Amino acid sequence: MAKNRKCIKSILALLVILLVVLIILRKMDMYKNPQSVKDLLTTEDETIISDNADEPDAMSVFMCSSLSEKNIDRIVGVSWQENTPVKLEELSYVNVTYWGFDDTEHIGEMIVHEKLAQEVIDIFKELYEAKFPIEKIKLIDEYDADDNLSMADNNSYAFCSREVTGKKGKFSNHSYGIAIDINPVQNPYVKGDIVLPEEGNNYLNREDIRKGMIIKGDMCYNAFKSRGWTWGGEWKSLKDYQHFEKEIDFK
Repeated sequence: MAKNRKCIKSILALLVILLVVLIILRKMDMYKNPQSVKDLLTTEDETIISDNADEPDAMSVFMCSSLSEKNIDRIVGVSWQENTPVKLEELSYVNVTYWGFDDTEHIGEMIVHEKLAQEVIDIFKELYEAKFPIEKIKLIDEYDADDNLSMADNNSYAFCSREVTGKKGKFSNHSYGIAIDINPVQNPYVKGDIVLPEEGNNYLNREDIRKGMIIKGDMCYNAFKSRGWTWGGEWKSLKDYQHFEKEIDFK
């Protein structure tokens, strides 16, 4: 009887050791294979859930992919129309981690031209590392592709098939996925007496620097400008402080 008990104890001890070894091997595999970590964060169609990184120890995510069927369904007839000057297959879906106005990490989503996808990731990595605050990053489809609603909610976004503000019949560079607007309330569009969004009137004094504002020479300005992007805050006929764009070869 005593011999049987001793045998059972030995087997249990062996099982505990095997369990510990399996846990260690699992952790080693996650470090060696970061994709396995991303798989835990990613749904079946490679769409990261936006704004779900509210925990302090959330892992940063920076990745891009072609548009999934789910994301195509989200944007067709909303931010993408039949007359949109860029094809769906020329667009990329991007996830980036950013620091919100609440000083917490969040995961945002945007759509950009495929030729700029990796560069956009690099830019937002730089902004994340510098802890540049961005209130929110959502697809404009969450606002029924209404730029005014998006701006009023201080949303940062890239792709949307629409006209240039104040120029009917002319496609904005947002329509090609080659323009990005950041913190529009703190960085409004200003032309004469027109200020968009209206909430941006509190930020017309660009010398009174506050959270989320983009100023020439700051970390946000440099992240874009160093990669050849144009900033609307340097335009002569008007100021579009939220706006960055870049010309690309579409061939």
